[in-house]
Amino acid sequence: MENLLQARNISKVYGGGRKALHDVSLSIGSGKIIGLLGTNGSGKSTFMKIAAGLMQPSKGSMEIAGMPVGLETKAEVSFMPDRPLTEGWMKVSDAIEYFRDFFADFDPDKARSMLEFMMLNPEDRVSTLSKGMNERLQLTLALSRNAKLYMLDEPIGGVDPVARGKILDAIVKFYNEDSSIIISTHLVSDIERIFDEVIFIRDGEIAMHDEVENIRIKHGKSIDEMFKEVYA
Repeated sequence: MENLLQARNISKVYGGGRKALHDVSLSIGSGKIIGLLGTNGSGKSTFMKIAAGLMQPSKGSMEIAGMPVGLETKAEVSFMPDRPLTEGWMKVSDAIEYFRDFFADFDPDKARSMLEFMMLNPEDRVSTLSKGMNERLQLTLALSRNAKLYMLDEPIGGVDPVARGKILDAIVKFYNEDSSIIISTHLVSDIERIFDEVIFIRDGEIAMHDEVENIRIKHGKSIDEMFKEVYA
């Protein structure tokens, strides 16, 4: 089976010579929930933006479903950035219709089911939503596409524990098991229960990539404990 995502020697250097990624190579298969773990500034968002086709690497290549990242692969990737894609004047229902018009693979029936699960009122305005409720809306929009690869950039950042629990439950309940999800976060203890694999990225380089059970067996530690050791 071909890899869903294949990165080969990806580097990204920003203006002023700041290195965001350095020689990153990794492969990801289908049917996985993967944690992309690292502290702020470690390169997580840059990696996701390159995979989503929103940014070009300085060096190296990346493929999604066997195709070089570009216009064709944007149809295979659903990316939830760390900033909302909606406008404050919109109602929740307007946001759903906006995504339905914009993405041919958007599933309105799945979106309605997720809104109900997330306890979101279609008539509420985005500007009135709490941060936690807004995160639930952004997740609904991202997961309601029929994509092969979902990438969620800090989906539980800055929200309360109740909202975190609801968001994690929704990810497990609604994601398509033939696809894969990459979730970037530094809040490891709250989310490690849903991961099949984890990728530790530090200073733009891969420090570790392994299955969660292998890490627990080999090191006798939780993912959160391993995270603290890697980034100490």
